Amino acid sequence: MSSFIEWLESLKEKDTRVRAVLRRSLGFDPGMFVPAYPYVEPFVKDEENPWRREMFYLIAGLWAAHWREGRTGTPMSIGKACAVHQTHGGTTNTERRFISLLDGDASQLPHRLRQMLALLREQPIDFDELLKGLLHWNDDLRRTQYAWARDFYRYLNYENETETTNQEEIK
Repeated sequence: MSSFIEWLESLKEKDTRVRAVLRRSLGFDPGMFVPAYPYVEPFVKDEENPWRREMFYLIAGLWAAHWREGRTGTPMSIGKACAVHQTHGGTTNTERRFISLLDGDASQLPHRLRQMLALLREQPIDFDELLKGLLHWNDDLRRTQYAWARDFYRYLNYENETETTNQEEIK
């Protein structure tokens, strides 16, 4: 767990309002909800890059909204979580939304991520990896988007191959 996610977890143990305030912050542009400042600013106080600061605020809100008591399972990348959701849901709607997320620009990203994580509410998300990816979202080589896409399509291909193999064995 990253030190930021650990920071949020420790705050949650001390103050039951943390999750509620951070969830509420998702209704605003990242870093614009003043009541969230006491929970995020102490961690990012030395960060000068506005994009990085916004991503810490966004992750804090997403973590709070996605957090579930007693959630089990190994946290996974957003790409794999989308593939799992699509595989178990039997719909291609997830893939369409996922592609829309990957194609989103910086201004669309917070909204699309909120929507995607609401869709993935049952999947354990690796927020450390999500934060790392978001910090590099604007990379000219789009490394984050490619990494997420690889995770998505690798898992889908693995599931499809496994299903095909199982069907052939039954025949």
